[in-house]
Amino acid sequence: MKGQNIGYVRVSSGSQNTERQLGDIALDTTFTDKTSGKNTNRPELDKCFNHLRAGDTLHVHSIDRLARNLKDLQGIVDTMAK
Repeated sequence: MKGQNIGYVRVSSGSQNTERQLGDIALDTTFTDKTSGKNTNRPELDKCFNHLRAGDTLHVHSIDRLARNLKDLQGIVDTMAK
């Protein structure tokens, strides 16, 4: 079974352009949060995790768009591994 290409985009404010992050990748679904990285309440990231299935590929422009520090990244990876 072929998985989907899922994108997660985060910008710090509503006025920032999201297109530059994953604009050149063909994605089946994209989840976008417009909030500071220090904010751990990211509803679209939660929706993204609920949407992901075995075989899907998660695309993120850079690690700093996904996690603010190594501890946050480890928590995200742990969540995805469940």
